[in-house]
Amino acid sequence: MKAIVIGGGIGGMSAAIALERAGFETAVFEAVKEIKPVGAAISIWPNGVKCLNLLGMQEKLRALGGNMASMAYNDGHSGATLTRFSMSPLVQRVGEFPYPVARAELQAMLIDHYGRERVSFGRRVIRVEQSCDGVTAWFEDGTQASGDLLIAADGTHSAVRCYVLGETLERRYAGYVNWNGLVAMDEAIAPADQWTTFVGEGKRVSLMPVSDNRFYFFFDVPLPKGLAEDRATLKSDLRRYFSDWAEPVQQLIAAINPNTTNRVEIHDIEPFSQFVKGRVALLGDAAHSTTPDIGQGGCAAMEDAVVLAATLASHSLGIEDALLRYQARRVERVKDLVLKARKRCDVTHAKDPEMTAAWYQALKSETGERVLAGMCETIEGGPLG
Repeated sequence: MKAIVIGGGIGGMSAAIALERAGFETAVFEAVKEIKPVGAAISIWPNGVKCLNLLGMQEKLRALGGNMASMAYNDGHSGATLTRFSMSPLVQRVGEFPYPVARAELQAMLIDHYGRERVSFGRRVIRVEQSCDGVTAWFEDGTQASGDLLIAADGTHSAVRCYVLGETLERRYAGYVNWNGLVAMDEAIAPADQWTTFVGEGKRVSLMPVSDNRFYFFFDVPLPKGLAEDRATLKSDLRRYFSDWAEPVQQLIAAINPNTTNRVEIHDIEPFSQFVKGRVALLGDAAHSTTPDIGQGGCAAMEDAVVLAATLASHSLGIEDALLRYQARRVERVKDLVLKARKRCDVTHAKDPEMTAAWYQALKSETGERVLAGMCETIEGGPLG
């Protein structure tokens, strides 16, 4: 049985690797000629780590991950610590560590594990058709590919989603802009083994350790969409938005490289329940585009991949039946993740200023139990427990 996988991102590569481990033939087609990951880094929480462990990348992942031993929230203006706690209770409860990793390195790990020479780059899908015994994809360059099923992991702007749903879905602006990148680790800014977040005014500045003595950083600011801002004004924009914030924030702004820093207007898509049309299935952001506020976008795509492969391998009533069972196992899980992220987004970014102020106040008495309990609930809802 052959699966055509559209998309060479995290979801597509995880799906291809999972399907091959389950005994299926795969062919991966990626639209761009060279993958340039969107976003500098990604938090792989234990539910995602377990998926990569299952796919045979346990040691490779650990070599890429940073040591996130603790977590802290600081007041954005004074820099004073509001709360700080160990991540150890989370690790002990769920049975695995979280790993912040540079996205480009994660992407390279997945592609190399599958076989870089096997990925067909520069193949943008423009049309999909299926019959009772197969699926054919046509590409912009005039070529085509056929298989027994097709997995569309072609991202939030998925070209295949419209075919599956019969309509085009609009993305929803979440109300804030995110700047993100990588910077040399500096303990004058934040501890080397801690996820540190400065908060205030619905804004956020966060740093996570990744490999090779680097911090992954991001800045969030509630703003109208469509502002005329780019790399040319990046540092002056950040200095203006955080002009009276604590010295570590000023040091971070001074240290970043505008040429390698991304500016992204954050969107999601209203959850929907149809991921499958016959022999065609959506996976990852194509099926459930979310904001990054709980760090589960990539993890959810990895979950999709292992569930898809396991469902196809363990059911014998046909491809269409197995794909519908995949859909049934994933719809409510990923809807929950999208809506949890949206709820956290609204609190973090002061959609209701009183609610956000109450959260800041509650952080002063936070021991870690409430924060970690919420994270554990999300992690344990995954297919591998």
